[in-house]
Amino acid sequence: THRSMGYRPCHPQNLRNPIVQNIKRGKRLLFSPEKLGNINVKNRFIVAPMTRVSANPEGTPNNEMQNYYVDYALGGFGLIITEGTYIDELHSQGYENQPGIANQSHVEGWGKIVGAVHKQNVPILQQLLHAGALIQKNRYVSHAISPSPIQPVGEMAPRYIGSGRFPIPREIEKDEIKQVIGSYGDAAARSMEAGFDGIEIHGANGYLPDQFLTTYTNKREDEFGGTLENRLRFHCEVVKEVRKSIGTNATLGIRISQTKINDFEHEWPGQVNDAKIIFSRIAEAGPDYIHISTHKGLVDVFNSKRNLASLAKEYSGITVIGCGGLHDHIKAQGVLEDGDADFIAIGKGALADSALPNKISAGTRPSEFNPEMISPVATISNTRNWKSKNL
Repeated sequence: THRSMGYRPCHPQNLRNPIVQNIKRGKRLLFSPEKLGNINVKNRFIVAPMTRVSANPEGTPNNEMQNYYVDYALGGFGLIITEGTYIDELHSQGYENQPGIANQSHVEGWGKIVGAVHKQNVPILQQLLHAGALIQKNRYVSHAISPSPIQPVGEMAPRYIGSGRFPIPREIEKDEIKQVIGSYGDAAARSMEAGFDGIEIHGANGYLPDQFLTTYTNKREDEFGGTLENRLRFHCEVVKEVRKSIGTNATLGIRISQTKINDFEHEWPGQVNDAKIIFSRIAEAGPDYIHISTHKGLVDVFNSKRNLASLAKEYSGITVIGCGGLHDHIKAQGVLEDGDADFIAIGKGALADSALPNKISAGTRPSEFNPEMISPVATISNTRNWKSKNL
């Protein structure tokens, strides 16, 4: 929805600043309010989920994480989506020091963070993640599960405390699929207990739902394998289970991508036709929004002169969050004006500067991302220490 809002006056000395002039032309949509499900969001800036491997070893969120998320609320973001949070004390954990929402200690830890963010009048969603085959560290089990017993391509990410090839997973059994789907619902209920405003299902980037969707990781011959509709079944069943768990008042979304953390080049083999089926079927399952994730930036795909968010918008008919290189507010504004997406999720740009929206509004340039901010490991403390020395 395109809304018209007035501009706050610029300080006279900034009137010829080109950044300010671009903001004057482009802030109507970026800084306009909009609803996401039943959440009132003050602007279109969303903190994208980013793995920070900074929880306590048992998965409990801590004060460092609380300060990290509150900084985004203070920095002007309209909505925060947490990092991928594991859902059970079985196979879902993928990283060392990854936060969980699998037990009461996790609920209490997240509850403190949610309360602190809400004090700044900013909503926050919990992203639920099951790593499937992409396990770099799991404190509960010694093996991974996946739709088929196929070794993942690529190698573990050193910035998330991993090295070498991923292990070959065990094929998930039929009864286990139902159990895992139920675990998403249970984790969603615990998230609601912690006070979150809603749930985002991580269905992207090579994790378990995406392993079902992807042809080279899913060689099953049952109703969860084979045709695209069958390979998409896991996504849809998880959406329905979480919706049943949280009800219709809480916001529910799902993140979708072609590329993966271990395969930046993957494209859906059916291209536009696959996109049509994927987005339409997921929308039928009942989420409030689809969140598009792209490792290459939100660029045109399939020689269609359309980006993936645009295709999601057309074929789903529901709210779309675009993500990928949209820290550039001129590009972000264009995505909104073209109707390709309704909200803008920002990852690296937010990591670089938690006050990015406030700075754009004021006509000052946000700090730029530097890979050294997440080196050698992408922890909150490493980023903070780098900034203290270099900014």
